[in-house]
Amino acid sequence: MTLGALAALIAAIALAVLVLFLIPTILSVKRTAESVTGLADLLTSELKPTIKELNEVLAELKTVSKGLAERTADVQRFMTALGETGDQMNTINRSMCLVTGMFGQASAWATGAKVAGKFLLDRYLNRKMKGA
Repeated sequence: MTLGALAALIAAIALAVLVLFLIPTILSVKRTAESVTGLADLLTSELKPTIKELNEVLAELKTVSKGLAERTADVQRFMTALGETGDQMNTINRSMCLVTGMFGQASAWATGAKVAGKFLLDRYLNRKMKGA
């Protein structure tokens, strides 16, 4: 056997051993590829309905947010009117306090005038009786 034939024989044996060791790895890679393909198919079949539902929910959220945006102006007008009403009620309350104070002073003056008038009348009557 020549040196070239021996080298060819060693290369052939090394290639055979390499192939024998690579067969399980190649089979494992094949199974992994099949599993990944199955997973991709499963995800595609499961994700399509989910994405469709998500798009529907987003469309509903857009509709709701548009409605809220339209109502925000109404709420702002209501709050402004409510603030103005509070200011007007405060003004009415202050006016009522002033009027009540005036009535209190007038009542005090009327009571004082009544007491003074009664006192003067009693004094006048007492003088008349003493002088009569």
